Amino acid sequence: MHHLKLTMLLLSPSTSHTLWHCSHRSLKLRCFSSLSSSCVTPWSGLQSWRDSPLNGNRKWGPLGPQPEHDLHDDSPFGQASSLAEFGSIVLSTADPLAKSRLSHLAYSLWRRRNLPLGISDPPSRPARPEKPQLVSTKEIPAPKSSGLPLNAYLLHNLAHVELNAIDLAWDTVVRFSPYSDILGEGFFADFAHVADDESRHFAWCSQRLAELGFKYGDMPAHNLLWRECEKSSDNVAARLAVIPLVQEARGLDAGPRLVQKLVGFGDNRTSKIVARIAEEEVAHVAVGLYWFVSVCQKMGRAPDSTFKDLLKEYHVELKGPFNYAAREEAGIPRDWYDAPSISNQDKKENDDSKKQLSEVYERMASIIAMESENASLTRPPE
Repeated sequence: MHHLKLTMLLLSPSTSHTLWHCSHRSLKLRCFSSLSSSCVTPWSGLQSWRDSPLNGNRKWGPLGPQPEHDLHDDSPFGQASSLAEFGSIVLSTADPLAKSRLSHLAYSLWRRRNLPLGISDPPSRPARPEKPQLVSTKEIPAPKSSGLPLNAYLLHNLAHVELNAIDLAWDTVVRFSPYSDILGEGFFADFAHVADDESRHFAWCSQRLAELGFKYGDMPAHNLLWRECEKSSDNVAARLAVIPLVQEARGLDAGPRLVQKLVGFGDNRTSKIVARIAEEEVAHVAVGLYWFVSVCQKMGRAPDSTFKDLLKEYHVELKGPFNYAAREEAGIPRDWYDAPSISNQDKKENDDSKKQLSEVYERMASIIAMESENASLTRPPE
């Protein structure tokens, strides 16, 4: 019955500015005023990414990614037998390397054994190791005071992002699992696939940190990514807008700059790892865009205006500089995130308004001067 009501809400264009809560599992879909929708062109490689075989290249060899052969199909998930249950176990695993391995195994078992999606409750927060210490972004040490060389410092920051990305993807799968008949199985298949990719990326970062003589946890890290995730815990449209289309899209912007810094530092091996990760992140942004547009269509809302309204409501800031080429490849329309230039008509109206205000100020100054002069004339002599 709850699913039927939610379906009716999603498909009804008359539900603008409506809130709806589903029992103890609260799924809030907020509808916004519809503005003109810009054209969204999906990433050309999306279907190939979906159809690709399981990727077991969890090591970085001399020539790039290579398989890790010590993985096996024995399930460590106990009585759990669905994707959502597997995801909850991954989220509840504190050890980063174990979380990475379990993430890959969860997705692999689900695909190979054709298991159901299932339903599960996610933990309120994903389990985390004792280190790194989580601090505010202002307390993150600068490279010179971190105790790590620049390449390890940059790699540690990226490893932290990738670990969070594993949990962000699995939380999306598990949290919204009660609504699979509305969102569709493809939604959960895509985000489980994203979680698998992110776990592979974390494995590469961890391996390279070890080669450099360091490990994940050797310096403090921030908790900004998970705080952004918590904001959207009851709103699937907001989750898609805030995480893939803002947070992960920032990875597209930062990737090339990070590669350049590593090349300049002389660490070509790490730069190649980072370049491959940045290349594969395009798929994750494209997946988020695809499902955001799908949810907007179910709500009868324009994706472009809904995206902007969600960012405003959830106090999410868009920060440049933007990698326009990568964002265009992923399919995000530029007018969704880039402030449009002021048109000539708008500029003329602004100039006219400033001129009118200037004239008002001048008249007020004249009146004040005249009143002061009159006051001095009528004031009795001292």
